[in-house]
Amino acid sequence: MVQGVIMHSLGSTILLLLVILCVVLLLEGAAACSGGRCELGDRCSSEADCGSELYCYNCWIEFAGKRCVRTTVADPFKIADTSLPFNKYAFLTTHNSFSIRGEPSHTGVPRITLYNQDDSVTDQLNNGVRALMLDVYDFRDDIWLCHSKGGKCFDFTAFEPAIGTMMEVEAFLSANPSEIVTLILEDYVSADHGLSKLFDSAGLTKYWFPVSSMPRDGGDWPRVRDMIRRNHRLLVFTSDETKQRAEGIAYQWNFMVENQYGDGGMSSRACHRRAESLALDNRTRSLVLVNYFHTVPLRVTACVEHSLGLADVLRACHAAAADRWANFLAVDYYKRSDGGGVFEATDMLNGMLICGRDDVRACTKRTLKDVLYGLLGKAGLMPGHGGTTRT
Repeated sequence: MVQGVIMHSLGSTILLLLVILCVVLLLEGAAACSGGRCELGDRCSSEADCGSELYCYNCWIEFAGKRCVRTTVADPFKIADTSLPFNKYAFLTTHNSFSIRGEPSHTGVPRITLYNQDDSVTDQLNNGVRALMLDVYDFRDDIWLCHSKGGKCFDFTAFEPAIGTMMEVEAFLSANPSEIVTLILEDYVSADHGLSKLFDSAGLTKYWFPVSSMPRDGGDWPRVRDMIRRNHRLLVFTSDETKQRAEGIAYQWNFMVENQYGDGGMSSRACHRRAESLALDNRTRSLVLVNYFHTVPLRVTACVEHSLGLADVLRACHAAAADRWANFLAVDYYKRSDGGGVFEATDMLNGMLICGRDDVRACTKRTLKDVLYGLLGKAGLMPGHGGTTRT
């Protein structure tokens, strides 16, 4: 009996100590910083604790609790410059950008489908996303965004008329005259010139990058500064080959290569092309897109995947693509990580593309001397001095 009392007392003491320890840790975390002074990786209790371009989030990795994590990409155009060709930059891309949790039904029928993102297209663009993957369908005598299969949209898989999202893109381009947005369309529209009419109605044609200006046989794209100066700030690619000739919308596979989407693209052991794409190491296509999302999107695992395995997959695809880094990184639930996540990965891609460093913030603005050295190096006139490193 005495032994039982002792054991009960000991158990109560241990429990009390654990409770005290938890309280101390919580107080320590809360006291570490607050009022917007918390930095990346610091413990936090609310959004107000974190500094600029950070938010308070619990990734559940090792039960670390809420920490300040990143919400945006470092802008390569401002950190470096806009003097390089478009294919020498990387752009964060959202897969099924329109498939947003909490989006109300616009058909009057409860939606039965999968979701891929947490916030609006406008928020995505404001947070540094620069390419949107959209599925467009004929539906209800209009063009709708729909998360469906078999090329047919239904009331229970439809999201909204595409015009709404296109107008969000137009508003962003209008408000940000130095930004470029890319649309990658999974295209099931058969209405005569349906997409052309959609872009015209949304006011997007004034930003149109013409197919005639796109490079053939793997050549470099125009310089970003020239694209901005000409207001060629909207690139649109379609999965429908007929649209390039009929409507002047670029057929995606004429200009880029892409790895396997879904579970097949999540391994760092090998990076394989998707069926529609040429081989990843085919240099007749100058843009590289890397998919990094599961076949069935899961919010609960996205955070861990963005925090632990992404960089290794990007390196595997770099090797598979003939030592070319991705220009587009496509993900689900893009904001979820325990720190840098997909934003840090995009910064790494831009750093490697622009100056051969693993963080774009290590790339300084190029001087006239840098440009001259680069030109002389490419011409073979300065052995050992190739100018800015390119990969």
